[in-house]
Amino acid sequence: MASKKTPASEAVPLVRRYEIHLVSLDPTAGRETKKTCSCVVVSPDPMHRTGMAVVCLPTTSMHPQWAHRLQITCASKAVEIMADQIRAVSLERFVKRIDTLAASEAEALRDLLALLYATP
Repeated sequence: MASKKTPASEAVPLVRRYEIHLVSLDPTAGRETKKTCSCVVVSPDPMHRTGMAVVCLPTTSMHPQWAHRLQITCASKAVEIMADQIRAVSLERFVKRIDTLAASEAEALRDLLALLYATP
């Protein structure tokens, strides 16, 4: 049986860790974000071969006093990465890349995720 090839127009975009992409999050359930919005890719690149990526959602509602949020500038806008809003999404949901975190922002996000999810 021949394998089905994906047409170039439907090709899954290349996604790299610490890039910010527009991602279509519909359909969803409950209180999940239900729109196409920007997402920060936090999963390591080899994971993307599975067709999935782990992302954090940014918001323009700023809460600098919240220790589980990271303030950055994305596409010339002040946003806050919600490290407490982490989810796995199919690469098929990715629309386009809009920005990439600076090295210092990536390091700060990595440290924040480790603090939230990798420490007892």
